[in-house]
Amino acid sequence: MASPREQEAVEYLAEHQILELINSLTSMLLYYRPAKPLDFLIEELEQLKIAKTTQKNYPCLFDESNLDTVFGILDTTKQGYISLNQYTEALKTLGVKDFAKEPTGARDNKIHLAEFKSEAH
Repeated sequence: MASPREQEAVEYLAEHQILELINSLTSMLLYYRPAKPLDFLIEELEQLKIAKTTQKNYPCLFDESNLDTVFGILDTTKQGYISLNQYTEALKTLGVKDFAKEPTGARDNKIHLAEFKSEAH
């Protein structure tokens, strides 16, 4: 059982989506492998700050090619679809909170790339 202090820390991280942010930034570092990782991270965080202060939508931390890559990693047999569980876990890992829990293809347990990408944005 977690202590009150540990529970408070967990709630704080969840409330401010810190773990999702760190996961996204780490994934971007590994994908892009910038020569100057610290400068890269600063630039990404500055873009997020600008989006927040101007009341514009936050930039998607993953572009189309990133989403294609994630889907391709999950679709190891290249069948053109992933399972509902893979879809759900991938979107959670990407930090997407508001997505269809029963997307097109869920009944057959076959979520296609287009559906995955539309929910990731």
